[in-house]
Amino acid sequence: MHQSVTIEKVLNNNVIIVKDSHESELIMIGKGIGFSKKKGDIISDQQYEKVFKLVNEKEQELYKQLLHNVDDQIIQAIHEAIRHIQERLKLPVNEHIHIALTDHIAFAVKRVEQGMDINNPFLRDTKLLYPDEYNIAEEVITFLNERLDIELPESEIGFVALHIHSSISNRSLSQINHHSRLITRLILIIEDQLGINIDKQSIHYARLVSHLRRVIDRVIDNESVDVHEKLAEVLKTEYPVCYNLSWKLVKIIQQTIRKPISETEIIYITIHLQRLTTS
Repeated sequence: MHQSVTIEKVLNNNVIIVKDSHESELIMIGKGIGFSKKKGDIISDQQYEKVFKLVNEKEQELYKQLLHNVDDQIIQAIHEAIRHIQERLKLPVNEHIHIALTDHIAFAVKRVEQGMDINNPFLRDTKLLYPDEYNIAEEVITFLNERLDIELPESEIGFVALHIHSSISNRSLSQINHHSRLITRLILIIEDQLGINIDKQSIHYARLVSHLRRVIDRVIDNESVDVHEKLAEVLKTEYPVCYNLSWKLVKIIQQTIRKPISETEIIYITIHLQRLTTS
């Protein structure tokens, strides 16, 4: 069923404020959506297939504020970038990405234009933790650099990847960064307890980091994994050092996130730790 909305205000060629049939106000963002339009015009959603609607009132106000301070060309480029993100992910993205990514990229553009260096010490870890998001972010930065005729540095790929992950996981950037720091802490404990320096380029390291991230995600989402009881007993007996360390890591995760963790997680972490000691 097609719906129609009435234009309240045209903010620019690509952003309009409308009212729906319930008199609710929302912002519609789409390429050329405001071109030659005026207050009172009625448009239907079938006219604009690729349109984002900001429904949340607080998000709308934040976006309106951004529009006053950010160049129209940047707004349109970011809108197209978000459309690309959504098409690549084939998943719904949280509407907050419009505010978060616009704010971030506008500030990044300003810093580049002023010759300021943008450092990202977590770039490699971000690539390991969120490989799909990282690949899409790489495409986004290439697109923005071409469209805006600018040279956003490689460090920006990592920042954009985190914004993408935030938009599909519905977790805040602060929470995502908190979990990344937790994983870094766990890796340091593993190296110290096992007396090894893990090769950060190795496939075993990549798998370990990826697994720890999934453990944290499962704990937050209250998901559990099954394990064969016999396997648990074998690992506990055969690899006591790795098993005890795994138990310690699970307790640290539990204390940090403040949610209970299934003991089966200990088994899978033990397997990853054993691979590290024999690689």
